[in-house]
Amino acid sequence: MHSKHPPGPTTAYVALGSNLGDPAAQVRRAIERLRHAAPDGFVSSSLWGSAPVDCPPDSPRFVNAVVGMNVSKYETPETFLALLQQWEKEFGRRPKGVMNEARSLDLDLIAWGDEIRNGPGLVLPHPRAHLRRFVLEPLREIAADLMLPGEGRSVSQLLANLPADPDLRRIATQADSVAVGQGPNLE
Repeated sequence: MHSKHPPGPTTAYVALGSNLGDPAAQVRRAIERLRHAAPDGFVSSSLWGSAPVDCPPDSPRFVNAVVGMNVSKYETPETFLALLQQWEKEFGRRPKGVMNEARSLDLDLIAWGDEIRNGPGLVLPHPRAHLRRFVLEPLREIAADLMLPGEGRSVSQLLANLPADPDLRRIATQADSVAVGQGPNLE
């Protein structure tokens, strides 16, 4: 009789954004929390400043980042998404009143291993990640060769097909982005 070993950890990618209060501090605190949730393997992008996309007029600028992390073998995309949503609330996020309104913290699950899902509460990979330079630029820092499931092109190749965005710029380096430091590279 063969015993089954539980599967190893899955690599998840999470995009972070904030444009209320002190956005850089909010994103740094959220990165630290995500780092502590990773059992073995974590990497963080730099912090990036971006203009609001598809947001109400006069919305403040965003601070964005992306992390890659190995999540517990006992975690599912659904339980992890619920955890991210709970953390958003703890960071002061209110229920949406207006689409894409200003927010204290936004945590988007971009990819979960090779999973492809299209359910009412969860779509993987994130349905607009491949179109958003403010997601792909930080993601390229930590996983340039990553192929988002179903896309057929690497993050670097996806970026090459997007128009330039002069409003997107790095505002803190990887070394500066998280005070607690980085874990091992996931690649």
